[in-house]
Amino acid sequence: MATPKIKGGTRMKKLTALLLSAVLLLSLAACKPAETQKAEEKKEPAVTAEKKEEPAKTEDKKEEKPEEKPEEKKEATENKEVVKLKWVLIGGSQPANYDAWKEHINKYLVEKIGVELDVEIISWGDWDTKRGVMVSTNEPYDIMFTNMGTFVHDVELGAFKDITELLETTPDLKGLMPDMYWDSVKVNGQIYGVPTYKDSSMTGYFIWDKEMLDKYEIKNVEELNTLEKAEPALQKITDGEKKPALILAQGQGIAPIEFYDQMGLGLPIGVKVDDTERKVVYTFNQENVRKHYDHLHSMFKKGIINSDALTLTEVPKYRAFYWAQGWSGAAKTVWGPNMGKEVVAIQNGETILTNDTVRGSINCISANSKHPEKALQLLELVNTDTYVRDALYYGLEGDNFTYTSDKKVHKNNSDWSMAGYAQGTFFNVSMVDDVDFNQWDEVKALNEKAVASVLLGFNVSTEEFEDELANCREVNNKYMNQIITGAGDPAEVFPKLEKELKDAGLDTIIEKVQAQINETYK
Repeated sequence: MATPKIKGGTRMKKLTALLLSAVLLLSLAACKPAETQKAEEKKEPAVTAEKKEEPAKTEDKKEEKPEEKPEEKKEATENKEVVKLKWVLIGGSQPANYDAWKEHINKYLVEKIGVELDVEIISWGDWDTKRGVMVSTNEPYDIMFTNMGTFVHDVELGAFKDITELLETTPDLKGLMPDMYWDSVKVNGQIYGVPTYKDSSMTGYFIWDKEMLDKYEIKNVEELNTLEKAEPALQKITDGEKKPALILAQGQGIAPIEFYDQMGLGLPIGVKVDDTERKVVYTFNQENVRKHYDHLHSMFKKGIINSDALTLTEVPKYRAFYWAQGWSGAAKTVWGPNMGKEVVAIQNGETILTNDTVRGSINCISANSKHPEKALQLLELVNTDTYVRDALYYGLEGDNFTYTSDKKVHKNNSDWSMAGYAQGTFFNVSMVDDVDFNQWDEVKALNEKAVASVLLGFNVSTEEFEDELANCREVNNKYMNQIITGAGDPAEVFPKLEKELKDAGLDTIIEKVQAQINETYK
């Protein structure tokens, strides 16, 4: 398995870095809105890198609203100083029943923390421009959604408040996730945002159509956890069906299992996530990476990969086999239903945690907010109170959804247009009544055992090599699709690419980045 950008200058360059990096190493997880992406990218249009549909929901207990007598409730409300907060979120559009929803949820928020909330939804199509204007002109807001495309730049711009010390006043929020997730939203050692703790790590899976596995008597599929091990089975399906078993397209390839933290640079350079020496290397010269792409090209020549991979812009809905980012439970909730098939998901590689996997969804408090303490209290409530979380996620109770007797959610319609992934954790969202298992337990377990990059919390400054970076990205983009689809022969493509990258200033970039890392971790 797509990120908002601000047009022009440094912001555009940072976005380009993000997109190229995601395409190169996350392959199917990076570009398109089909089931090749992250498991939760199911229904929403593909305008941003982190725009997602969340399938099954958690079964945490819904916090019951306080039962008070009307006169007691009125008196309590009148005695509280009510603070008005504005939260800017990305999404489809302002819900049609927003006013009724706002009145409903604010009664609860006033009772709980003395806050009235106003949510402004900026559509995915307008997000780039409107969000950029709000930040650059200091338009008033208290909380704003952001992600890896703009987070560091806007912190450096002074747009967001340092909440490092303030977090001590919201212990439930701080304790919600392991420390390494808070480390990922640090800039210069300080915390500037609240990550939405959900599928915040990255795990790759091979997705097999079970019908094909049965038809060709492919056994022990759980052992086929690398491309090399999977090839004989893919060849059998290709020969039997008389068409390629693995369909790839522009920007949709399969990356090596070994993961390098590319630091958002969008180039084939990086630090292996578990390298304690933190050495910046040219990844296409690494033996494990080169072996992967040699093998991918071999599969292309054998007809296992479609011959039109370089020109195909969209993969078909059905594929006998593909790679996706997510969790195994998504086989039942997303990957299978999307194809109308029963599928088997086999984990491919370790679960990885980097700055970018966490920074796909962050909420930051404005540096100009008059009530930062209340803003953080609200974010704590969203992430710990199921009643509030459900209201943001599902909409207006009694209209968009109703609670069942066993405290699950029955969706009455699909009209609610707020984007659930942008708001808060998934782990306190009530389950829907048509799902019989809690897949978020698996996601949480994957997060907790993820291999954290040795560069977690490190942010590259590109000011010293902006020209070289732009030139190298242009060169890399020229060859990228040939490499990740297997269509290009690495023996021919890699030498050309490396020479052109070096001529464009690659060695300077590696030297400058390594110096920054050495200085940070000395």
